[in-house]
Amino acid sequence: MTTDADGSTKPAGGADWHSRMRHPVAFYLVCLILVAVIPAFIFATIVLKRTNEAQERIFESLLRTSTGAVNRVVEREVTGMYATLNFLSTSEYLQTGDYAALHAQAAKALEGTDTHFILIDADMQQRLNTRVPYGMTLGPTSDATSARQALARDERLVSNLFFGRTAQRWVFNVHLPVRLASGERMLLTLTRNAESLANAVNRDILSPGWSAAVLDEAGHVIVSTDMTEATGKPFFLQIVPALRIGVGQASQGGVTYQVVTEFSSLTGWKMIAWAKTSDVKAPAVSSLLWLTIGGAVFAGLAAAGAFVIARVLSRDVRNLADDARRLGQGERIPSRLHIIAELETVSRALSEAADARVKSENEIRFLMREVAHRSKNQLTVIQAMLNQSANNAENATDFADTFRKRVAGLARSTDLMIANAAQGVDLAELARNQLRPFTPEDESRLTIRGPALRIDTQASQTLGMALHELSTNATKYGALANDRGIVRLTWQVVGDRLVLTWRESGADIDKEKIAAERKGFGSVVLERMLKMALDADLERVVHDDGIEWLIELPLERLNNSATGPEEKNET
Repeated sequence: MTTDADGSTKPAGGADWHSRMRHPVAFYLVCLILVAVIPAFIFATIVLKRTNEAQERIFESLLRTSTGAVNRVVEREVTGMYATLNFLSTSEYLQTGDYAALHAQAAKALEGTDTHFILIDADMQQRLNTRVPYGMTLGPTSDATSARQALARDERLVSNLFFGRTAQRWVFNVHLPVRLASGERMLLTLTRNAESLANAVNRDILSPGWSAAVLDEAGHVIVSTDMTEATGKPFFLQIVPALRIGVGQASQGGVTYQVVTEFSSLTGWKMIAWAKTSDVKAPAVSSLLWLTIGGAVFAGLAAAGAFVIARVLSRDVRNLADDARRLGQGERIPSRLHIIAELETVSRALSEAADARVKSENEIRFLMREVAHRSKNQLTVIQAMLNQSANNAENATDFADTFRKRVAGLARSTDLMIANAAQGVDLAELARNQLRPFTPEDESRLTIRGPALRIDTQASQTLGMALHELSTNATKYGALANDRGIVRLTWQVVGDRLVLTWRESGADIDKEKIAAERKGFGSVVLERMLKMALDADLERVVHDDGIEWLIELPLERLNNSATGPEEKNET
């Protein structure tokens, strides 16, 4: 707190910060939800991204495996064709120039296949072709370029795709140059239709959205799983012939494609698998979109739930605040039902506190009335003591001493009453307390005996005053006025009445003087107050050796709480 010039105070910096941080409970609930949802969303996004990347790597690996499988199928087919050419190159009919027999031998060897045998001379003229019967006029080969390359390099060669004039189809050739015994160079060729390799490219081995094709060195489609990529046409991604082997990207017409390529060193062809990048990324994008939508929906629902809970909580807190104000005003507060157990506990505690306050205030009012009533009684008793002490006193000193002792006895009864207000005053303790100032040095001369009994605090004051007066009279005129007298105070419960006996013995008394003597304050207390206050029956008997008082009181007037077993309080 800081103090202004006018002496007023205002919050310091910490209080300003607290004021800035003070918000409704809905604000903190929403913040709590966001703190829980946003990190979870970010974490889920990262996990999803890594999962998609891992899946992409798996797809790429599978696609490379698929293109490798296509490559192996194609190379196995071409290798088989080379094996057939090697077999035919050893034919005796080739060496002897018996082309008719060679034609028959080749046709028989290739029977049931989609492959045909062609014999080409150095002038690129066909000497035989098993696609047609032997003896038909044959022209030059349809693919002279690859044939010349094979002869020039003197090595086997796989041609690019071309349209065969004899077959009237897209075909490819496999060449094997040989030199005959006569020194003439010839080219043994197996020709095959392109569609015969369709079994090498199977859509079942591809991931959804992907296509595959086999391309020759010129980039023309040999076979493809995509019907739009027709055999013999240039592949639509013109960049592919120069594309590096492996996984990459290519663009065509503003569209980006994911591409996986495999190169065959045997044929010089490429096996390619491709898909639109958007299609490849679609599952990841869709998952991210659903994650975003789901996160937003859940966050919205959680925020709405937090808002509803905050409204209910705020309402309950306001009700608790109202109950607290009513508690401050001393009103009774009913216990409320709350959806939050802790608030219901607070409400129940407030209700109990209100009840306890009302009860305490009632007790205080009762005690105030009791104090007022007892104060009036005390004043009445003190006034009576004052009057009797003044009437019986021979001088001022005697009056002061008598009045002081009587007030002290009343004070002792009052102390016992206050100390035992809740459970009542024990009769034996009351008797010992009142007779203690009068006990002689030889304590055996004073006997207190009777069963355990508790009496009402108001009754204890009256009985205490009576015992005090009896003790005072015994000290002045009775058994305690000499050094041999004995006082016995006993009581017993007979039916519904308490019978109390005060018996003095060994006293020096003058019966005639006692009979003629006017009644003093002790007699007033015993006969008037006990009779009027406690409905007591009193009888005084004057014996030769001392006075005896017999006092009977109804237990109900003593507010008796309990009588114990035949336990004796004896002094």
